[in-house]
Amino acid sequence: MSHSLLVAVGSGGIVGFMLGLLGGGGSILATPLLLYVVGVSQPHVAIGTGALAVSVNAFANFAIHASKGYVWWRCAIIFSIFGVIGALGGSTLGKALDGEHLLFLFGMLMLVVGAVMLVSPKPVPEKARPVDLTMCLTTAAVALAAGAASGFFGIGGGFLIVPGLILATGMPMISAVGSSLLSVGAFGLATAINYATSGLVDWVLAAEFIAGGVLGGVPGMVLATRLSSYKGLLNRLFACVIFVVAAYVLFRSV
Repeated sequence: MSHSLLVAVGSGGIVGFMLGLLGGGGSILATPLLLYVVGVSQPHVAIGTGALAVSVNAFANFAIHASKGYVWWRCAIIFSIFGVIGALGGSTLGKALDGEHLLFLFGMLMLVVGAVMLVSPKPVPEKARPVDLTMCLTTAAVALAAGAASGFFGIGGGFLIVPGLILATGMPMISAVGSSLLSVGAFGLATAINYATSGLVDWVLAAEFIAGGVLGGVPGMVLATRLSSYKGLLNRLFACVIFVVAAYVLFRSV
């Protein structure tokens, strides 16, 4: 195995492991790893390639959640449709922005994600909302916003989609996590296709990164089961990692 292949698969393995261990947030490391470890020279290529890898991993995890009955199909599909519109708009804007400026904003986003992961949300009793015009409009608005952010930065956006689904529909947390994966996959695929039309996706590297993600995801999910009682601590430790990576991204972009 060549050094470049090993680095690409290993980096994908890190993302897959974190996704399996934490269930979300890990995909935000894809772009920094592709840029600063794998050695992708163009920020836009790293974002487009990372979006494709995140999409494939999300669809794989979605299949597992769907088989366990954790998906609210109607809400998930509607959220995905409107979110894809936002993702196409967001990714188009992201492509037009200078790469270094985009990386600076990406670093700022990482700081926000890290801060969110440091906060332990208090359990809130969910209550399903009636399917009426208000719910439909709320779902559409939240989906458009989440999709636009996901497309602009080339991230999965699960940290936005899960609370967005709960806010719009009142579904239980476990259903929001399962349903969100359809949106994460759809947003990532829409972003990747948009970037691919401009030649900003490295298909070979994406395949290597995805293979690593699959290999890393399995031990991540196994370890997540064993360390389920330490989920809060794991989130805080990962938030610290995000802060360090964000500082490096901001340093490099400035």
